[in-house]
Amino acid sequence: MLGKLIGWDDTIVALATPPGVGAIGVIRISGKKSFEVIDQLFSSKRISEQASHTLHVGFFKEEEKILDEVVVSLFRQPKSYTGEDVIEISCHGSPYVQQQIIQAIINKGVRLAKPGEFTQRAFLNGKLDLAQAESVADIIASNSDASLKAALNTMRGGFSHILKKLRDQLLSFSALIELELDFSQEDVEFVDREKFYALINDSTLSTNELINSFKLGNVIKHGVQVAIVGKPNSGKSTLLNVLLNDERAIVSEIAGTTRDTIEEVINIDGILFRLIDTAGLRDHTIDIIENIGIQKSRAKIETADIIVYLFDANENKSFVLEKKKELEKENKSFLLVINKKDLLSDEQLQEKFSGINNLAFISAKRHINIEILKQLLVGKILKDNLRVGDTVITNARHYHALQKVSESLLEIKKGLDEKLSGDLITPDIRQCLHYLGEITGEITTEDQLDYIFSKFCIGK
Repeated sequence: MLGKLIGWDDTIVALATPPGVGAIGVIRISGKKSFEVIDQLFSSKRISEQASHTLHVGFFKEEEKILDEVVVSLFRQPKSYTGEDVIEISCHGSPYVQQQIIQAIINKGVRLAKPGEFTQRAFLNGKLDLAQAESVADIIASNSDASLKAALNTMRGGFSHILKKLRDQLLSFSALIELELDFSQEDVEFVDREKFYALINDSTLSTNELINSFKLGNVIKHGVQVAIVGKPNSGKSTLLNVLLNDERAIVSEIAGTTRDTIEEVINIDGILFRLIDTAGLRDHTIDIIENIGIQKSRAKIETADIIVYLFDANENKSFVLEKKKELEKENKSFLLVINKKDLLSDEQLQEKFSGINNLAFISAKRHINIEILKQLLVGKILKDNLRVGDTVITNARHYHALQKVSESLLEIKKGLDEKLSGDLITPDIRQCLHYLGEITGEITTEDQLDYIFSKFCIGK
């Protein structure tokens, strides 16, 4: 086992459930001494003699002192999470009881686990590749249906399958090119250059699709920043309150009521949107505090993923067109929303704003077309026809490695276009294989692993 090669031959223990008072707590042990230690502490029966994947009820004792009545689950290697002998102890949820049990186990020569060490052992023992292991932390940290689906897809091997297929094909061609070099004097070709060229084209396309998915993956993981902007009294705070179904922002007919940005989170169709209510935008104000709020609003507009520009239904068409051109010039993702549609009839609105495409008409105060606006926000995120269930890159480390893979594939393609000999193409293939291996963990260092798994919670 790879874990043994780097000196991981000890047994570890940690609380696997969140700290604090609860109905139950689960304590996890992994390593070669797991069963031996529990035999000394569990009074019901000798765990080392029991079948794998079974549960046993009994008293957990240290010497003659009963610490708790527990349920012990045992998993024999290699059919366990870590690939080692694993014990899980379900005890009562008192932090004091949990600490007493953990300390009794440590007194028997077991070490307290480091953050992520159970999953790190699972990786080192071949139960998961590195991309799958990292997705475990993403599942734990998921805060929406979309982020959970993306992480689950990676953990199940969807991303790894794509990379493995590409890596196997490149290895196959690389071996044949190496073979050609051994027979260079006979002028023999083992590689079908046309098939290899087609593979590089297909691989470049699939790699770039993964790279492009990172924009969606990043917002799925961290939430979509939506800045609600517009003139004072256009209804921004009212819209925020309606979307949240809560009176979060002060609403007043007095212009300039919102002096600072207000941020709240809403979940729409499994995607988190971070809504930012900004101070009303106007060119001139003598109010120093309002002016600071306007400056903050402009800063939020710069960093927002989507801008919802809100207009009063009585606004001039020329002003709407002016703002539309500004947003397009700045290459911003935006929605143009006409608020207070109840002030005019549908015919009047259509006539007044004719020629402006993709306008949304709502009334925040009267809750008209709010659900349509929500779907437009979701559509902005999924506009490139990327479905949340597809393989989506959410990990920055994977994203940067894939960029290197793409660069290597371009170099291989360039070599094929220039009809370079195999010995000149081979280094680029090896480079590509190296970056693919970095993602899945075939190529890594102990320091890199320690850094990656140190971001996990203890007990996982």
